[in-house]
Amino acid sequence: MTLLDVALGEKAVITKVKGRGAFRKRITEMGFIVGKEVTVVKKAPLQDPVEYNILGYNVTLRNSEAKLIEVSELTEGKVPEINYSGTFQTEQEVAYSAPKGKVINVCLVGNPNSGKTTLFNHASGSKERVGNYSGVTIDAKEAHFRLNDYNIIITDLPGTYSITAYSPEELYVRNFISEKLPDIVVNVVDSSNLERNLFLTTQLIDMDIQVVVALNMYDELHRTGDKLDSEYLGKMLGVPFVHTVASKGKGIQELFQKIIEVYEGRDETTRHIHINYGKSLEQAIQNIQQKIRIPGNVDFMTTISSRFLSIKLIEKDRSARNLVRTFSNADDIINVSQEEITRIENELKEDSETLVADAKYGFIAGALAETLIPNPKTQRRKSEVIDTIITHKVWGIPVFVFFMWVTFYSTFKLGNYPMRGIEWLVQFISAELQTALPDGMFRDLLIQGIIGGVGGVIVFLPNILLLYLFIALMEDSGYMARAVFIMDKLMHKIGLHGKSFIPLVMGFGCNVPAILSTRVIESRRDRIITMLINPFMSCSARLPVYILFITAFFKDYQGSILFGMYSFGILLAIGSALLFRKTLFRKKDVPFVMELPPYRVPTVRSVVRHMWSRAVQYLRKIGGVILIASIIIWALGYFPHQVSDEKKYQVLKEEVQKKYIESMKSPNLTDAEILTLKDQERAELSVIQLQYNSELQKNSFIGRIGHFMEPAMRPLGFDWKMSVAILSGVSAKEVVVGTLGILYQSDMNAPNADKTLASRLQTQQYTYGSKIGEAVFTPLVAMSFMLFILIYFPCIGVISAISRESGSWKWAAFIVVYTTVLAYLASLIFYQVGSLFV
Repeated sequence: MTLLDVALGEKAVITKVKGRGAFRKRITEMGFIVGKEVTVVKKAPLQDPVEYNILGYNVTLRNSEAKLIEVSELTEGKVPEINYSGTFQTEQEVAYSAPKGKVINVCLVGNPNSGKTTLFNHASGSKERVGNYSGVTIDAKEAHFRLNDYNIIITDLPGTYSITAYSPEELYVRNFISEKLPDIVVNVVDSSNLERNLFLTTQLIDMDIQVVVALNMYDELHRTGDKLDSEYLGKMLGVPFVHTVASKGKGIQELFQKIIEVYEGRDETTRHIHINYGKSLEQAIQNIQQKIRIPGNVDFMTTISSRFLSIKLIEKDRSARNLVRTFSNADDIINVSQEEITRIENELKEDSETLVADAKYGFIAGALAETLIPNPKTQRRKSEVIDTIITHKVWGIPVFVFFMWVTFYSTFKLGNYPMRGIEWLVQFISAELQTALPDGMFRDLLIQGIIGGVGGVIVFLPNILLLYLFIALMEDSGYMARAVFIMDKLMHKIGLHGKSFIPLVMGFGCNVPAILSTRVIESRRDRIITMLINPFMSCSARLPVYILFITAFFKDYQGSILFGMYSFGILLAIGSALLFRKTLFRKKDVPFVMELPPYRVPTVRSVVRHMWSRAVQYLRKIGGVILIASIIIWALGYFPHQVSDEKKYQVLKEEVQKKYIESMKSPNLTDAEILTLKDQERAELSVIQLQYNSELQKNSFIGRIGHFMEPAMRPLGFDWKMSVAILSGVSAKEVVVGTLGILYQSDMNAPNADKTLASRLQTQQYTYGSKIGEAVFTPLVAMSFMLFILIYFPCIGVISAISRESGSWKWAAFIVVYTTVLAYLASLIFYQVGSLFV
């Protein structure tokens, strides 16, 4: 029978793994090898994928993949045979000499969720993003610090389960180690999942490099009641083990003291060993090594171990084969490799990749059998208890939708209070400057350009922080990985890998890092589709626009409208993915294999650090691109600062003033009546001033641009000012709000001068054309405008990221045209159809 036939809660023993290529390689590296016990934990709400437990951790497989794994019923008392061939040393290897110098290059390598980046942050004082799901670190992050007179350069590499050239991050880690040659590689290991994590350790040992193992989350190992003789395990592997709890900063000092000892050659545990893969595989490794170790290849052997390269050739590693093609005797090496693969596969009746993985897990099992004493009282993990609700087949999707709704509702409601305070502060500063500064261009620049533009954007900082708070909580707790599990079948229906869900959700924060995070997706097809649909995820830059218009025109349904905007973006992403799959990308998707990490309580430090880093990024953006854009928009709207008939407005003002002077000469007027007349005078003068300002804007450079665009945008319900705001949003979507704040200015001497931008939008009226006197903004226009902002042209940063990550400008150009055309059609249809019912 197959793994798919095993009922929920039952166990089975793997007897055969079928399939070929990427799936077979990945599945064996994840621990699905012959003789291993696997338990069916849970099915997703849509019955696909299914969560399994193997080697003490949870992993998900689609039903189509589970059918390729043959199993047998678990026989009571049967213990799978441990294939433990031990280790050996050889005199042929060059011993390490104690390096000289006071600079130590250290790189961190480890499985996703092992706490690698948390350790990096504590050690270096850096503020890199930490998340309880794979793929958070997608590039090498570097930091420097001093310890014991040493300058330590520490590099955080992407999380990876192995260094097989299967996914971009695996190849990146492998190439980094081979090319940069760090002095020490710190292998960060999750102590609660030793068997799975030590697979990467064995590969590092094969690379013949200096390794120190950080046994991270060691407190969790103690909580389970397991006992590990890490000192003896280190002696067996020839690498020192150091206990750490990175989330609490424990063991970090000891880890780097050990790194210095290893660097100076003072650590007694450190020695180079070879994992014994058994007679047949070892013979193959030696035969290939003999062909590699010739004088013509000596330059290559200074950066890569011949044994490691031989093992990779036996594993049919494409990157290793490409490297060998540059050797002087490439044909001989490749021919011998193929002969040895054929020999061992015929001899052992198994694929060579699987044989290497089996041998590694056999070695690991044997080593742990001698050093690890499991707790005889097995307890149900908290993660499994929580998952009975979170990933329930009925409640899983409603719970997810509820969490997302709470996120957006709370972002709006809770953020409303500090937002009002910042609005008051902006208005107060504007009013004080209006009174203190003399009339002139500088005052207009400061109040209308800088404060009107930047102030209109900064008020939304609390909402941005709250959105990132909820995203951080979901990521750090481990819920985001469950969301992938819940949504995978739906993602599969639109032709995407379940891992595509992570970059899409990250897009709610910022599309640029979300597009960079697509590197965790193995399939190039899925990566590009995910990049192309990511701009439909409403990033935090669009949030100020939504909040502005929802506050002004949808007071009774604020949270629901905001949730609806994000939901509509998701629907557009799904529809676009289906379209792209049917037209541009027709190849089949790749297997779905993803670990479900245990739930962890997010630390206050991690969440606050994440929010603070986002606040700093937002403020830098305000002080950079938004400030510059606001000044440019103001300048285009200010110059040439003239109207066709200047005298006309001066005459109108004088007539009004003269009229009220005559009216107030009457001796019978009371003080109250005089005040009323003065208010009326100010109101009439304000109307004339607004008409004057309107003509100034119309004749300005930006007015000319806007009026040029207006005929094309009028069918969508937009006036020329909205058209200009849309154009300005190409640089950054926050600039849209700043532009609106500059263009929809009110006379500071008018009664409504202290109103917020939302209030000013509510009172705007057309002063030209056939719509004179009509409201510029209505709920219908507001919704049409928000739809356009949601869909159209991603910002320049996103376009650049798509170009860089896809490797071609054609995809960046395509998404510019596609989103802009789609935005126009969506707003056009919505406004025109909506106008029939209003």
